[in-house]
Amino acid sequence: MQPEPATMQLSYSGEKGPLFKLAFKTGLLTVVTLGIYRFWQKTRIRKYIWSSVSADGDTFEYTGTGMEKFLGFLVAIVFLAVYLGILQMILFYFGLNIMVDPETAGPEAVIGQAVAIYISLFAVLPFILFAIYRARRYKMARTRFRGIRLGMEKGAWGYVVRALGYGFLTVVTLGVLMPLSTFKLEKYMADRSFYGSTRLIQEGAWTKLYPAMKHLFIALGIFTVCGILIAIGGINEMVGLAVIGGIGIFVGYIWFMIGAVYYSVRSFGYLMSHKVLGGTVRFVAEPKTGFVIKTYIIGGLLLSLLASVAFGAVGVLAMPMIMLAEDGSVGGIVAFAIIMGIGYLVALVVTQALSLILITQPILAHYIETIRVENPEALDRVHQREAETGVDADGFADALDIGGAI
Repeated sequence: MQPEPATMQLSYSGEKGPLFKLAFKTGLLTVVTLGIYRFWQKTRIRKYIWSSVSADGDTFEYTGTGMEKFLGFLVAIVFLAVYLGILQMILFYFGLNIMVDPETAGPEAVIGQAVAIYISLFAVLPFILFAIYRARRYKMARTRFRGIRLGMEKGAWGYVVRALGYGFLTVVTLGVLMPLSTFKLEKYMADRSFYGSTRLIQEGAWTKLYPAMKHLFIALGIFTVCGILIAIGGINEMVGLAVIGGIGIFVGYIWFMIGAVYYSVRSFGYLMSHKVLGGTVRFVAEPKTGFVIKTYIIGGLLLSLLASVAFGAVGVLAMPMIMLAEDGSVGGIVAFAIIMGIGYLVALVVTQALSLILITQPILAHYIETIRVENPEALDRVHQREAETGVDADGFADALDIGGAI
């Protein structure tokens, strides 16, 4: 019998209590500093999560800083402000203006406003894709394992061109070529990634992702059939048929949401299981769709309940001030506004911290703990890689709100 190949199992040791305290404390600091501290907040949360991931006793390390992210954000904001300002001047020159009052403007002005909005959105799209690549490159460059840096080559604009092209194919084929887009874009990024001196390669075939699409195809079939039923019912005044179609549309929507999660989980498992590091180190990923969906549902319901309690408590605390405000007391009105404002912000911080420990961390831990590394002894022969240059601390990601995720 052939001996079992050596494997290394990843584990996650993060706990709810410490992460909640960290998220709550840094969230309050973010509120007090009018949002400026959020760059340090994200950095501290990343450091906690990275240090909670280990393999054979060796933990990962995140070396990014809040100042890097803050400066990168400022550079990105200045660039985007100038870029969008020039764009708006060009649109205004052609008679297109976003700032139009629909109640007083004529039909042509309203149509022009809609066109201007869509042009502006499409003009920003390349920078959103640019931000996705740069954000991943920054996180790779600021991650270490066993003291050895991970890294990623430059190539953000190449990613933008490919993402636009594959995205267009996905749209015109009504999602049929989504596996092609998923695989090719991940391969583009994976093939430019390193662990120390060792390059990562994405193997596999994009057609192998089609089994992960099955629930999305079922949902599409439900939408099609129910759309036909609604149309027939409307034409022939068959109310019952239209109602059945409407119910079916709702069922199809739920099925589509489940299918989207199923595709995300299964595609991650396939792509991760077909990555090879240095030609010898392989990975196996077996995340469970049921666990992810269950966490979303239970965590979401519990989050809604606790958030309702938090915001309800704010209302209870503000009740005495409401009575004073109703009497016309200036002091009562001011006190009510202060309590409601502060209470609302604190409740919002609590809700965000709860979302992190009830949904984000359990799902992240599940993904990590279902990954194992084959032939891990080859990692001992990996050498250090030169530090990455031109890494902008995912400033565009923060400026475009792409960097909200960990």
